[in-house]
Amino acid sequence: MTDRAHDKDTVWTDAKLPAFAPIAGDHIAEVCVVGAGIAGLSAAYLLAKAGQSVVVLDDGPVGGGETGLTTAHLTNALDRRWAELAKVHSVEHLRLAAESHTAAIDMIEHIVEAEGIDCDFRRVSGYLFAAPGDAVRTLKDEVEAAHRAGIGDAVLVDRAPLAEFDSGPAVCFARQAQLHPLRYIAALARAFEREGGRIYTRAHVIEVDEESRQDHVVVKTDSGATVVANEVFLAVNSPFLPRVTLHLKQAAYRTYAIALQVPEGAVPPALYWDTADPFHYVRVNTARESSGAREYLIVGGEDHRTGQVNDEDQRHARLEAWARERFPYAGPVAHRWSGEVLETVDGLAYIGRLKEGSRVMIATGDCGNGMTHGTIAGMLVYDLVRGHANEWSALYDPTRVNLSLHTASEYLREGLSSAAPFADWVTGGDIDDPSKLAPGTGAVVRRGLSKLAVYRDPQGQLHERSAVCPHLGCIVAWNAAERTWDCPCHGSRFGCTGKVIHGPATADLKAVETERPAKAA
Repeated sequence: MTDRAHDKDTVWTDAKLPAFAPIAGDHIAEVCVVGAGIAGLSAAYLLAKAGQSVVVLDDGPVGGGETGLTTAHLTNALDRRWAELAKVHSVEHLRLAAESHTAAIDMIEHIVEAEGIDCDFRRVSGYLFAAPGDAVRTLKDEVEAAHRAGIGDAVLVDRAPLAEFDSGPAVCFARQAQLHPLRYIAALARAFEREGGRIYTRAHVIEVDEESRQDHVVVKTDSGATVVANEVFLAVNSPFLPRVTLHLKQAAYRTYAIALQVPEGAVPPALYWDTADPFHYVRVNTARESSGAREYLIVGGEDHRTGQVNDEDQRHARLEAWARERFPYAGPVAHRWSGEVLETVDGLAYIGRLKEGSRVMIATGDCGNGMTHGTIAGMLVYDLVRGHANEWSALYDPTRVNLSLHTASEYLREGLSSAAPFADWVTGGDIDDPSKLAPGTGAVVRRGLSKLAVYRDPQGQLHERSAVCPHLGCIVAWNAAERTWDCPCHGSRFGCTGKVIHGPATADLKAVETERPAKAA
């Protein structure tokens, strides 16, 4: 697979991850968690500590999805920014959002200390500074909104603490944090197992059946093995349930990151962000390599809708140019990668039951704050399973519909963007003849009424699959930088030969046959 964290050139490759056996036979548990990332393992760990019987399934290795592609900013200064969130949410909801993200950072710190996890967790400050052309008023508005959310220690300072780069005025957020995400996840998995939890990898879930058995849910895998559980938590980046409604309220974006080696101590440990659109995000990380410890500057940004552009190399280049202008002492780019972000229309994740009374729970829509949203999910799912009241439930309820004017415009904008690629059904292909494909490249080709996703491997062999995403029938696009097929409608992604590697699709691209777009639900 080409889109697993362990196969990508991230800065987190020094982590030693535990290996787990594939699922064999049928299992029974009180809770089945699908997904061994930050959300799934946080919930599984907390539930196992409370004595629950928990099985975790993942079709890849532990931390092999989006958790391993994060830059691991642990913050209550949310990516959507408080001034924007204040246009959508009441003051009460702003305070609950700030409280929950603060509690998530505290929970991670507690687990790190309780389990003695060596993951470079440290408290740092965060600094938001204005992009060129943005007024200081933008920063003042953010301070005022943060105060309304209950973050009273957010203050405007003269500049971020960077020697070579004068950021100008910045908002300082105290008691943020950072860590090494894969070392944390690896230790969390081991701690869960010590508590009696069971983890199975290479377990690709294809169906969750809540109807056929009273008071139980059946989780089916592509190997034929099943897990029967009282409750199921779909802790995947983009769940396949509900099939349609959820994806009308969120959109998939690619985000990019690079890591450049810098002299030790050159960049003060902190989190840094600007107000550009899309914005840039920066932190430092010390990697333990065979040649010794090295300090890296991690710079991210350049977001775009998944599958709707194909200029990934240029985006990495723009990140590098932005970084060198502000950190001239940085060395060559040592790592570059990308990840997927699910943006909801109102800026907060969807966490909770599929519907009232359902035994299936989901967590999605991280909005760029996956580490804290994932930990919130673990805490909230723990309370849902245990029958505890949680005042965050309504805020994150997946069935919520925010009808403010601001979110209505977001619904319209993202809906039009998701619907536009369906027009690809009536257009020509990227090329007219597969023989024109160079080794290691792919393209969409029209053949009669069908569109094919055609890839020529490095040995010259052609691989042809349907170009129709099996989720809702959109035409996939070739991602040249990562050699994947990406769905521009709802963010499903497939390997170069058609194997599904990211939901909401659960099936591979089909063998070649005539297709028709799915009817709108």
